[in-house]
Amino acid sequence: MNDPVYVVRCPDYDHAEEKMEMLFSMLGGMSRFVKPEEKIVLKVNLLQPAAPDQAVTTHPRIVAAVARLVKEAGAFPIIADSPGAGYKYTSKTLDTLYRKTGMIDAAKVSGAELNFDTTVKPVSFPAGKLIRHFEVIGPVATADGVLGVCKLKTHTLMSITGAVKNNFGVIPGLSKPGYHAKLHDKAQFADMLLDLAEYVSPRLSIMDAVIGMEGDGPGVAGVSRPVGLLLGSVNPLALDIVASEIVGLRREQNPLLLAAAKRGATPSDIAQVEVVGADAQAIRVPGYRLPATVDELGIRQHLSWWQKPMGPFIKDWLSQAVRVVEKKCVGCGICRESCPAGAIAMTLGKRKRAVIDDKLCIRCYCCHELCPEGAVELRRSLMHKVLGVGV
Repeated sequence: MNDPVYVVRCPDYDHAEEKMEMLFSMLGGMSRFVKPEEKIVLKVNLLQPAAPDQAVTTHPRIVAAVARLVKEAGAFPIIADSPGAGYKYTSKTLDTLYRKTGMIDAAKVSGAELNFDTTVKPVSFPAGKLIRHFEVIGPVATADGVLGVCKLKTHTLMSITGAVKNNFGVIPGLSKPGYHAKLHDKAQFADMLLDLAEYVSPRLSIMDAVIGMEGDGPGVAGVSRPVGLLLGSVNPLALDIVASEIVGLRREQNPLLLAAAKRGATPSDIAQVEVVGADAQAIRVPGYRLPATVDELGIRQHLSWWQKPMGPFIKDWLSQAVRVVEKKCVGCGICRESCPAGAIAMTLGKRKRAVIDDKLCIRCYCCHELCPEGAVELRRSLMHKVLGVGV
């Protein structure tokens, strides 16, 4: 067995502090992960300025509970993240982000510092299988250590986002589209995430699964779903495997686990993970709604050999397209800024709105993920319509 995943039941956020103490007791205490005087980044998930009850971001009660334990161990917790593609990594953006997501309150009650260092550092990572150079946000590059404090959410591109995907936030906002442009194949993007997680090498990953997100996450288009769990592991991949079990995501539907297995990383299957504190089957949430983009029937795998000769047709046939709901669009331009393919333009005139060129669209779903108004929707593919899937 590889590094175990520890699980504690937490019915609501009013119990966050008590249950976090229980989780760290099982893990061996915070002093196992941090030393006095160290600067420890709490790498939270702050995808976009969204209220805590929307389940888009790590809940502030969870962040405060972890930060307080770091302080009690004599270290200095720093709450940090870079929001999603489309958002500039500036002090103004961070201030809005912290206020909307409740991080200002989390810092006040726990004594943590909020990061306003907007420098970006180039780093070398020779051990990378796919990517050997990254540009990361300053606080992560200079910290003594990192603790990942992620959120259990579905994800239209990667099926699920958790401990490994959380590390993508160390890439500054407007640099993220470049990775999507170069790595718009899910397998390649997953490979990059595994390299990045290895570079960041969080000492511990904690997952906020008290209230998760189902449906077409990870942004405001997703739907909150009570799960009632806190999870922790020194191995972010192991944590994500258990998270996949919780939501009923099969291994063949999870690009990250397929990429891990291909490169020989372990664990890559639930059979290789020891779950402590609960039975893996008992914590599974029945009827958890996966994104419409998940290949439920395994069609893409069987037709992959058609991709080259019939690329455009297969693209429309198998994948979910995106469309703008005009009455919801406020013309903020975040979708345009986040688009790695330059497929989105804004109309001219008094009332601006976004227009998507489907021929240029690479199906990365960044626009859908980051639209603060939920104005970018998924349109069922031809195959889904024929088979009646995703209605």
